[in-house]
Amino acid sequence: MSLVRSIVALAILALPAATSWSESYDPALLAEMHWRMIGPHRGGRTKAAAGVPDRPGLFYVGAVNGGVWKTDDYGRTWAPVFDDQPTGSIGAIAVAASNPDVIYVGSGEGLQRPDLSTGDGIYKSTDGGKTWRHLGLREGRQIPQIAVDPRDPDRLFVAVLGSPYGPGPERGIFRSTDGGQTFQKVLYRDEDTGAVDVVLDPGDARTVYAVLWESRQAPWENGVFTGPGSGVYKSTDGGGTWRPLMRGLPTFAADGLGRIGITVAPSQPRRLFATVEAKSKGGLYRSDDAGESWTLVNADPRVTERGSDFAEVKVHPKDPDTVFTASVVTWKSTDGGKTFTAFRGAPGGDDYHRIWIDPLRPDVMLIASDQGVIITVNGGRSWGSWYNQPTAQLYHVSTDNAFPYRVCGGQQESGSVCIRSRGDDGEITFREWHPVGAEEYGYIAPDPLDPDVVYGGKLSRYDRRTGQTQTIAPRPVRPAEGYRVVRTEPVLFSPTDPHTLYFASNVLWKTTDGGRTWTSLSPDLTRKTWTAPPNVGKYSDTEAAKPTQRGVIYTVAPSPLDESRIWVGTDDGLVHVTTDGGKTWTEVTPPALRDRPWSKVSLLEASHFDAGTAYAAVNTFRLDDLRPHIYRTRDLGRTWAEIVSGLPEGGIVNAVREDPVRRGLLFAGTEQAVWASFDDGESWLSLRLNMPATSIRDLVVKDDDLVVGTHGRSFWILDDITPLRQLTPALAGQEAVLFRPQDAWRYRWNTNTDTPLPPDEPAGENPPDGAILHFFLKGAARSAVRLEVLDAAGTVVRGYKSDDPPEPLVPDRNIPDYWIRPSPVLSAQPGLHRFVWDLHYAPPSAAEFSYPISATVHDTPREPRGPWALPGTYTVRLTVEGRTLSQPLRVRMDPRVGTPAEGLRAQLDRSLEVMRDMVRASEAAAAAKAEHARAAAAPAADALAAREKRLTDLRTRLAALYTILQEADAPPTAAALEAAQSLRRELTEALARR
Repeated sequence: MSLVRSIVALAILALPAATSWSESYDPALLAEMHWRMIGPHRGGRTKAAAGVPDRPGLFYVGAVNGGVWKTDDYGRTWAPVFDDQPTGSIGAIAVAASNPDVIYVGSGEGLQRPDLSTGDGIYKSTDGGKTWRHLGLREGRQIPQIAVDPRDPDRLFVAVLGSPYGPGPERGIFRSTDGGQTFQKVLYRDEDTGAVDVVLDPGDARTVYAVLWESRQAPWENGVFTGPGSGVYKSTDGGGTWRPLMRGLPTFAADGLGRIGITVAPSQPRRLFATVEAKSKGGLYRSDDAGESWTLVNADPRVTERGSDFAEVKVHPKDPDTVFTASVVTWKSTDGGKTFTAFRGAPGGDDYHRIWIDPLRPDVMLIASDQGVIITVNGGRSWGSWYNQPTAQLYHVSTDNAFPYRVCGGQQESGSVCIRSRGDDGEITFREWHPVGAEEYGYIAPDPLDPDVVYGGKLSRYDRRTGQTQTIAPRPVRPAEGYRVVRTEPVLFSPTDPHTLYFASNVLWKTTDGGRTWTSLSPDLTRKTWTAPPNVGKYSDTEAAKPTQRGVIYTVAPSPLDESRIWVGTDDGLVHVTTDGGKTWTEVTPPALRDRPWSKVSLLEASHFDAGTAYAAVNTFRLDDLRPHIYRTRDLGRTWAEIVSGLPEGGIVNAVREDPVRRGLLFAGTEQAVWASFDDGESWLSLRLNMPATSIRDLVVKDDDLVVGTHGRSFWILDDITPLRQLTPALAGQEAVLFRPQDAWRYRWNTNTDTPLPPDEPAGENPPDGAILHFFLKGAARSAVRLEVLDAAGTVVRGYKSDDPPEPLVPDRNIPDYWIRPSPVLSAQPGLHRFVWDLHYAPPSAAEFSYPISATVHDTPREPRGPWALPGTYTVRLTVEGRTLSQPLRVRMDPRVGTPAEGLRAQLDRSLEVMRDMVRASEAAAAAKAEHARAAAAPAADALAAREKRLTDLRTRLAALYTILQEADAPPTAAALEAAQSLRRELTEALARR
């Protein structure tokens, strides 16, 4: 056994339960590992948006947890421009009108809702989004609006909302006059009241309007605290002094005033509109005296519906009577707000947050919603699409047992999705995904015995064959006595019994017949009473903070080793375990949580190696605690250790998972990134790699892949984590290491026979086309590195060297080069490297090469390629400075292909024979051409020319036959075999004639 294989074998041995060790690495070691985004390209909640009037077609938008995006073609395509920054939570974008290269971005969603993420302050770009600099306001947590002086890009006002779960002084309106180098707090009420909106008078930038909002989320789901701090304010001296503008508006004491949204009519600046949320007297208000007095002009609740979420109103830049509001639907009025008609929307509610109207071309509009961003260039007669934005907000992630496997989750505001992990057409497009009948917040649980049956939400059963969805909840009609649920409730199959499905409310449920009947396995396992956490602050004595039993089971972890052992955690901070299938339960809450109610146990993971070991990811965001918390027990919950060394402050943890192959290898998902631990949580290192910062809500290990569900950037897969399973300090100290590769699937990269999708059509990334081979070099090799693949007989099937020239491009090609796959490069530089063998022999000696109609943008290989390698066992051999390392590689057949082994062998044998004939024809044609060039006499020259032509023609027909032999995973047809024999006879005859 090789050194690497010995190390791997040792790494996966079951260590004693009490063993602790330390094992850490430089994250740069893993830099060549690669996350790929698979979609879906169905947009998520977006509320920050700005266009650039002087540059038609140019827009910037910010997804609430998907970063900043740019389009220069009116939304046909979008490109991320913020992915290297430490946060992806975006609440505001402002472009300086006097210098459009200056862009300010406020992080933090700027909303009050249970699934939000916060940011870390304000950012600035001075080169149109190419680079960014952090400016400050880090403790402000949420920035919902920024206003920049249209004549001075260095003068700006920032609305800072503050923490959604606790008091704090960094709230209110902040002003900068030096481009963000410094900020002054110019409007502030108290530590519980933040600023949610700020606008400038378009005719006089010294006149500033601002909105303060007193609102906080409770530590429990759907709890809201409000107070008297909300109101509209005005400054006429550039923010130096402020006064309230509340005459005619509702009050908190009398009317339950909540959030206000405000705008100024560009063509008539004394006209203002305000959307007003209130328990009474809410609606759309108008002022025609610059805010001195307000009149309710429209009380239709639809026009300003869910004002705490949206609160958006805009006025046509040239007509003060044309008004738009954003709510569940976008509404339009042409009579100053008195009446409205639905302008844009759909059944179920698109939930619109932001409207931007081009001041120079008012028919150009952008609206941002919970579905993403769309743009119109004709005043709303038609719109672009939000099905080109990979900003889906997933709550959890699961995979099924299909081939290729699907990745599934509930998507905020949109529903559910199961998407294939690879597409048959070279990429993952709209063809590869479909909803599966579950609600937007839910877990998705594909049936392990039938991947076409999918369970999810609270609770449904979907059958892919019929497309029908059935409600199968234990209590189908709510409210039901003694039955509580929140947005997201666990749904998962037992890892030991594929017939058993678990579902949780405030009790644990079990079904073994697909939901036709249910059995309760537990009593109510949540806190009966509790004391309001300290961050509730001044609201502790309000009715909204009154202690009641309102918690639910939030996570369920059945043991993979013992079918009777199940762990559960609640959103109010308790952990229980049963060892007898639910007959009895023991509370085993970590001591740090016992007196800290509403420490949400976000995810529990039962160990695959020891039945007494479990891990708990605890999210304390709702306690206004942004620190990471992961706990580990090795004694069935009697004691717990917190294991967070290396995780950053602010890295709130949503998920922790154990690798089922290597003991001690853990993965964690925080609000910004994926992390890995090689020592059972004693230390952590970043596994963010090429992934943007975004909220990692869940992750799972599927075979050799790590699959992630983000809450703002769709699904991502880290293909082939086998190097992480094999990595040890001893191995990392070797001069050269060849890792044992995972099994490779013989899978046709692109089976499309029609014209390819346009290159600007959105698509997810397929896994690499072939076998992934990882090797490590401690230092740069002083001579060429060689990588070879040998068959079972020891014959070299394919070989590569680090000094190989790039594969030549097809000459006189008639396609743009952006279609072409880059030539593979075998590195001789230090570090961990990933190289892909495409499972083909070396290319044949074809008369000409081309790029096929089965094309994938940036990833279309030159054809013909060499014959497909047979399924079976191969040896990978790496040679570095005279030292040779080897590892076995198993190639497996796409299980959807039913061709027997002898049929595939016949295909390969015939293809190799035809290749050899192509070489013979090519060599003979080249010789005839050389003789022809030397021939002087006409008869001899004519004969040689004819010979060359005949041989070249034969080579062309052989190449056509070769393509036919290789076009499908099937044995040669009788006609193909006959053609091969005929061409061989013709070649033999041609070679015999001189």
